[in-house]
Amino acid sequence: MKLIKAYEIDVIRLKDGRHVFKFEVGNDFFEYFQAEDWLNGAKIEIDVNLTKTVSVMEVDFHIHGTVNLTCDRSLEHFDEPLDLHEKVVYKYGPVEEEISEDVFMITKDTPSVNVAQLIYEYILLALPAKKIHPDYRTEEDEEENEEFEAEFESYSDEVEEEEEIPSEDIDPTEERVDPRWEILKKLKNKE
Repeated sequence: MKLIKAYEIDVIRLKDGRHVFKFEVGNDFFEYFQAEDWLNGAKIEIDVNLTKTVSVMEVDFHIHGTVNLTCDRSLEHFDEPLDLHEKVVYKYGPVEEEISEDVFMITKDTPSVNVAQLIYEYILLALPAKKIHPDYRTEEDEEENEEFEAEFESYSDEVEEEEEIPSEDIDPTEERVDPRWEILKKLKNKE
């Protein structure tokens, strides 16, 4: 528990303006989250820039360093570099709740915000799905990874577009169907 307290930011004492915090993540951090099964070690630094205003706190994370992983093919250990930027917004409101994955509501009298769980999740999501040692990576692996990332981005763009459509523009009688299901329906109707 003492380990996690090191990742608390005392927001109630902060004045309006910009504040900078630095955190370091090592093996003990991942042991706390019981991630030592898939992670062999880490040396990561987190630079946190917090901008506090009367109604909102914007927190920018810059996470950089290396994690030691086990190759899925050869079972050799290797260092995977990390360098990512993330942003979280804390809004002041009547109750504490998570509004979305990057927007949280806190009360005006919330004494501190613990960022350990956020840091853990950001690092976890930044790790590759296939953990391949750099010596064994081929162009095919790189292309596959790029295709996966492009497919994920296009899917997330589609989801964002669907969320942006006003409800009055959607015809309730019109049903959106996946094109693959349309083909299957056509085949079924031929029988």
